[in-house]
Amino acid sequence: MMKQKNKAQGRTVKYKTGIGDRIISVVTYVVYSLFAFVCAYPFYYIFINTISSNDLSQRGKVLFWPKEVHFHNYQQVMKIPDLFSAAKISVERTVIGTALTVVIAAFLGFMFTRETLWKRKLWYRMVAATMYFNAGIIPWFITMRNLHLTNNFWGYILPMAVQPFYIILCKTFVESVPKELQDAAEIDGAGTLKVFFSIIIPIIKPILATVAIFAAVAQWNAFQDTLLLVTDSKLYTLQFTLYQYINQASSLKALVNNTTSSASLAASLAHAQTATSIRMTVTIVVVTPIILVYPFFQRFFTKGIMIGAVKG
Repeated sequence: MMKQKNKAQGRTVKYKTGIGDRIISVVTYVVYSLFAFVCAYPFYYIFINTISSNDLSQRGKVLFWPKEVHFHNYQQVMKIPDLFSAAKISVERTVIGTALTVVIAAFLGFMFTRETLWKRKLWYRMVAATMYFNAGIIPWFITMRNLHLTNNFWGYILPMAVQPFYIILCKTFVESVPKELQDAAEIDGAGTLKVFFSIIIPIIKPILATVAIFAAVAQWNAFQDTLLLVTDSKLYTLQFTLYQYINQASSLKALVNNTTSSASLAASLAHAQTATSIRMTVTIVVVTPIILVYPFFQRFFTKGIMIGAVKG
């Protein structure tokens, strides 16, 4: 027996459910619970290994519960030189880059639906073609250097500002908006920008949130552009700084293991970080900000990606 409240009439309606419906409900809950566990467990596993004994973690002894809890790994990561300045660069490039990418994707997606745009189909096909053709790293680097975007903060922003996939999502979403809204605004004297900011932007918020998630994750996790374009340590991102830390710590650990050091030195390094603990701690530090931001956009995500991907 199940109850469902009828809001229109303000009363509760009772209806019977058969054994088949109950079995399906139980199976559904079990399957989705297992799926949720499979998705969440890797993050939980990484976290408990970062706060457990590094030696036990290295040997794979930490599976479900932390053992010999400590926070030495996080203390060591916080001591990385220029860590907070690198985090600041990553936050700035993520915020500015995401905002610019969303605005450009929304505006171009809107313009490609305007029949008054000269050679509209030609420009749209040229933008879409860049999804399939890539000149390669060397021509890309030469172009960035000629544009003076090496050792330049805008080298993080401008190359990722125009993304064809995001533009296609926005264009498809805008096409689902009733054309009569734009026609009515134009009859009242609204121009292109007025229609875009007053009519289109409020309606396409779901796809804007979806694009913002994609763009923010891409900007936050970007690593190769720092490796290829930047030599100034003041412009290093958090990911690149942590990458250097992993390499240096792993090299130091290997050196300690191979050297014929004294017993006192070996004892002092007994609780030192391992390659496993370093990688896992860095993973938590990098992933946590995105995990914290995602819930704010999650309610728009499903609607945005479905309507933006399928016309109709």
